[in-house]
Amino acid sequence: MLCSAALKTRRLPVTAAAPAWQLIRAYGSSTKEFDTVVIGAGPGGYVAAIKAAQLGQKTACIEKRETLGGTCLNVGCIPSKAMLNNSHLYHEAKHNYTKRGIDVGEVKLNLDQLLADKDKAVTGLTRGIEMLFKKNKVEWLKGTGTLKSANEIEVSLNDGGVESIRAKNIIIATGSEPSPFPGFEIDEKQIITSTGALSLEKVPEKMIVIGGGVIGLELGSVWSRLGAEVTVVEYLPAIGAGMDAELAKAFQRSLSKQGIKFKTSTKVVDSEKIGGKVLVNVESAKGGKKETLEADVVLLSVGRRPYTEGLGLENVGIKPDAKGRVELADHQFRTSVPNIRVIGDVTMGPMLAHKAEEEGIAAVEYITNGHGHVNYNVIPSVIYTHPEVAWVGKNEQQLKEEGIKYKIGSFPFAANSRAKTIDDAEGLVKVITDAETDRILGAHIIGPNAGEMIAEACLAMEYGGSAEDVARTCHAHPTMAEAFKEACMAAYSKAIHF
Repeated sequence: MLCSAALKTRRLPVTAAAPAWQLIRAYGSSTKEFDTVVIGAGPGGYVAAIKAAQLGQKTACIEKRETLGGTCLNVGCIPSKAMLNNSHLYHEAKHNYTKRGIDVGEVKLNLDQLLADKDKAVTGLTRGIEMLFKKNKVEWLKGTGTLKSANEIEVSLNDGGVESIRAKNIIIATGSEPSPFPGFEIDEKQIITSTGALSLEKVPEKMIVIGGGVIGLELGSVWSRLGAEVTVVEYLPAIGAGMDAELAKAFQRSLSKQGIKFKTSTKVVDSEKIGGKVLVNVESAKGGKKETLEADVVLLSVGRRPYTEGLGLENVGIKPDAKGRVELADHQFRTSVPNIRVIGDVTMGPMLAHKAEEEGIAAVEYITNGHGHVNYNVIPSVIYTHPEVAWVGKNEQQLKEEGIKYKIGSFPFAANSRAKTIDDAEGLVKVITDAETDRILGAHIIGPNAGEMIAEACLAMEYGGSAEDVARTCHAHPTMAEAFKEACMAAYSKAIHF
C-alpha cells in the first residue's frame, strides 16, 4: 500500500506535460513506490541503499539471500579472512612459538571450531547490516528482483508470492559468481569453488588450485597451513595477475618456502574422478609436455563473471557486453536506460568490494545532487596471505608501456625496527614516482600489514602527493609505516636506515 503521505499528495492536473511518475502518485496505486530501489545487497548494493536513505530518499533493497552482505560477507572476503587469520595462528603455534619462548605442548587442529569461528564472524557482520538497514529505514525485500520496465520491478518473494514495486531510480548491484571451467563439474566437495573451500569437512591430503590469482592464493594458503599439500597451476608465467613483476617473483619465492608448489605457464586441459581422487590433465601453455596431477580436492579459482540471471535486462532493452557485463552509458553509472544505474562486479572495472562501495555512494550522490566521485587510479588491491601483498596505481611494466619516465624508491622490512622486533621482516616497500614532478604514481608492498599500509599510499595519491610530501611527514616510531616513509625518501633522495 502507498504510505499515508503519498495518499495525501495533492492531485496534479492531467496534462500532456505531467510526468508519468507524478500521475501515478497523484491518482494512487496499491503498488509500493520508492525513490530508489537497489537490486542486490552486497558491499556495493547495501552501501548504496544506506547512503540513499541517509540523503532522504525512500529506499528499498532487494536481496534473495536470507542474510545481507552478498558474496563478500557470506562466502567471500569475510569468511576467507577469518580462516586466513586462524590458520596463520595455527601455523605459528605449530612451527614458530617455541623460538619465541612460548611452549604450548602439542598443537592440534580443531577444524570444526575453526569453521565455527568463521561462521561467527559472518553472522555478526551480516546481522550488523540488517541493523543498519533498520536504523536508516531501508526496506529489505527478501526475494529476486526482475525488471519489468524502467520504473517497475517484480519481486519473487522467498516466502512465496510476487510483489510489484515502482521506483524513480534503480541501481543494479547484483555482483558476480565464480566462472565455470570446461572439463570440470563443480560439486563443492571434490571440485570446488571458493564457496566450497570455506567449508571442507576435512583437510585434504592433496589440493590443486587452478588459478594463481588472489582467491586461489589466499585459500590455497589456508589449506596449506592446515596440512594439505597444495599445488597451484597458473596459465600465465607469473602469479598474482596485475601485481608488479618484482613483487610477484618475491611473493612466489615466499609461498614456495612455505611448501606451496607452483606450475606456471601451464594449461589445464580437463579432469576426471577415479577411485575417490581427481585427476587433472595439464600441458605446457606453449604446447608440448603433458602431465596428469592427482588430488583429493581441486579448487577452481579462474576468476568471476557478472551475475544477471533473472534480472530481466531484456525487458528494458539493456544488452550486456560479450563478457556479460552491464555497460555504462556515462560516468554517472547510468545504463542505456537513464534512470537505471549499475555498480560493482556486474559492470566494468576490478571486481573488488571497496570499488563497489565507492561506486554505490557516488551513484546515489549523482541521483541526489548531480555530483559523485570515484578515482579509478587509486583503487588498491590486497592479497591477505602471509606475507600480505598490496598495491595501488601503476606498476613498472605499465609505465614502460606508456612511455612515462619514473623513479623508484624501495625499502626492505629487514631494515625496519618494528618488523625486526616481531621477527616478521620479510618483504619490502616499493614506491614509483614521476621522474620530473616526484608525484607518486604507484606503491607496491609485500610484507607484514601491507593491506593496512597501502591506505597511506592511497591518500597521498588521491591528493596528488609527492614522495617528498610523505617523507617529510612525521611517522611514529617504531612502526611498519616507517618503511613506507623510507621508501619515499629513497625515491626523491636517500633512505636513512638502508
